[in-house]
Amino acid sequence: MKTFNFLTCFIVLAMLSTSLHAQKNFAKDADFAFKNENFYSATELYKKAMAKAKPEEKARMNYRLGESYRFLQEPDQAEVYYGKAVKLKYDKTNPDVILKLADVQRQQANYKIAKRNYEKYLAAKPGDSEGKEGVESCKQAIEWISEPTKHVVQQEIQLNTDKYDFSPTWADKKFTQMVFSSSRNGATGDGVDLRTGESYMDLWITTRDNKGKWGEPVIMDETINTKDNEGSSIFNAKGTNLYFTRCPVVKKENIGCDILMATKSGKSFKSSKSLGLKGDAEGSDSITVGHPAINKKETLLIFASDMPGGLGGKDLWYTTYDKREKSWTKPVNLGPKINTPENEVFPFLDQDENLYFSSNGHVGLGGLDMFKAEKVAENKWGKIENLKYPLNSAGDDFSIVFEKGTDQKGFFTSNREGGKGKDDIYNFSLPEIKYLLEVYVKNKETNEPIPGVTITLLGSDGSQIVKTTDEEGKFIFDEENGKRFINKNTNYGLQTKKNDFLAAKTKFSTEGEEASKRYIEEVFMQPASADVVIDFPEVQYAYNKSELLVNERTNAKDSLNYLYNTLMENPEIIIELQAHTDCRGKDAYNEALSQRRAQSCVDYLVTKGIPAERMIAKGMGETIPRAIGLECDTIEKMSTKEEQEAAHQRNRRTQFRVLSYDYKPSGGQ
Repeated sequence: MKTFNFLTCFIVLAMLSTSLHAQKNFAKDADFAFKNENFYSATELYKKAMAKAKPEEKARMNYRLGESYRFLQEPDQAEVYYGKAVKLKYDKTNPDVILKLADVQRQQANYKIAKRNYEKYLAAKPGDSEGKEGVESCKQAIEWISEPTKHVVQQEIQLNTDKYDFSPTWADKKFTQMVFSSSRNGATGDGVDLRTGESYMDLWITTRDNKGKWGEPVIMDETINTKDNEGSSIFNAKGTNLYFTRCPVVKKENIGCDILMATKSGKSFKSSKSLGLKGDAEGSDSITVGHPAINKKETLLIFASDMPGGLGGKDLWYTTYDKREKSWTKPVNLGPKINTPENEVFPFLDQDENLYFSSNGHVGLGGLDMFKAEKVAENKWGKIENLKYPLNSAGDDFSIVFEKGTDQKGFFTSNREGGKGKDDIYNFSLPEIKYLLEVYVKNKETNEPIPGVTITLLGSDGSQIVKTTDEEGKFIFDEENGKRFINKNTNYGLQTKKNDFLAAKTKFSTEGEEASKRYIEEVFMQPASADVVIDFPEVQYAYNKSELLVNERTNAKDSLNYLYNTLMENPEIIIELQAHTDCRGKDAYNEALSQRRAQSCVDYLVTKGIPAERMIAKGMGETIPRAIGLECDTIEKMSTKEEQEAAHQRNRRTQFRVLSYDYKPSGGQ
């Protein structure tokens, strides 16, 4: 899907200035203007020529009008004239009109209609790569728009006009000055560029104040700007050398665009000089090179060009600087992983020499999409990734540049819907992912909030934070002194502690979370004062014995592991471990049996490492039923043996209560 939109004005051939007066053969004049990419003039001439044209010729002219409007970045008008060409059956001799119609429909985000036309085109040209890519692009676009990235995109109102404003680049080390190209009023060159109907392009500079507000753009001096078009540029890391694109306009000659370099001298620049990338072969004057991208060492330059040896359209090429010869080496094509038969333009190298560029040859949302290619070896790039929506849109998106030291925010150019002019500068940012933890601590028995609880938050990243709940039993872990409490890709354990309550634990993780999130943890603490008896899982014993019951069906030791964990989580408590029997048998026997059973539990926990002085075994016998209605005389009145046995079973239990919170290990201070 070839495109030479004027956003790529510095990758197309420099145009011939054509007089529109005293021409009688409008069709011939229109074809001449179109051939020389004089699209603004071509539209008017074709409209005049069609008045007397035959149907077959009128079909061709409508197609050319569609092409002209496409190059002029007016896809809605292009769609109108492609449609007229199709009605005149131009697709029977040139099915490309269906492809181009689908392209401009995709540029207007009419993906379903565009997909049908791509499929219609494929019916005429089965297996065509452009048609297949168009169908896939429509599918991907719908998916990407339905699941956008987290980027926030905003128009730079202070910089944009109703003209072309594009290709921002940094002009100083502090990242406070920006240079960009614009066709706004005040251009160095007089007159109107017949390719666009706008003023000629110049480079402008603006300065950002401490509050982030851009100052009024000022046109750069005449060492840089001429009567010709000046466009996409880049400064070296020191801010001393400016590499930029210039597209001369020479009457009745085809002069392609070129890359020049100017060195700063004080506040101005010395005269600019061509890098000589076109070579001196016959016909090289008509070659276009533009869109320079430089690495931080100023040893590698990547640019866009239609020079021979490419894959089609505009390709990306690289050249390295030869210090001995003090010149740039012969350009090398970046190859088919990056380049396609369409256009790859507007390259940019980040600090790690990862490559960003725009293309309409890879799967994308509409016109030019922005892509990232990782540096995989010296002067080699791969792992191409579409930057997706909303950085990319149905329109043309290009010329990305980042703020200092980050790839999370920066600027780019787009002619997307809703802009102020033909091309506009946009800023983008990826908001910081923020995690918030709200902890609510409540009484397990009453559900009342517990104030004054000590909360300890431990992270797998080594962090430890200790806070206290407020009167509402809560604490919110947000940020403190500008530093956030909860970090990305971290596992957290949370513990709550307060006297007269057992400690409680919970955990959560931010691993894999790619969006801001609020975590809510509701923690219930078991009251554990001296007058509160606490149940834990039933401990079973052999019949009429004190040994812990362990067989194929039952393991009483598993039940005691609950109490073991409680003692480990509350290392300062001393407990009374109580064992109860049912009311059958003699009181004295039951009391002795329950004492032995309680001691069996204590002995087991000692083997697990719990100090014996933290536990007091207490045999309660049959003296305290579990609840009202489980007294011995009440049980005897129950109607069935099964009910009676179930009641006795409830009374046979092991419990504990906390005697104090002041245990200190032997030798402790």
